[in-house]
Amino acid sequence: MNKRGLVFIFILSLLLSAAALPVRAQCSICTRTAQQLGERPAKALNKGIIYLAVTPLAIFGVLGYRWWKSEDHE
Repeated sequence: MNKRGLVFIFILSLLLSAAALPVRAQCSICTRTAQQLGERPAKALNKGIIYLAVTPLAIFGVLGYRWWKSEDHE
């Protein structure tokens, strides 16, 4: 199997595992605060944390992909 196929399988497995598991993106302090606020604000806080994390992760992903493509791969 070539590298492109392995990368595709790896990314696909990450996406499927992320879709199957509930995401909790809270540190211990945020968890305590969310527990005190109630269920709806806690879910909104969790979604906000994930929303703020997507942009830097996307930037690093694009930069990593461009760096990987600029290297000579056979």
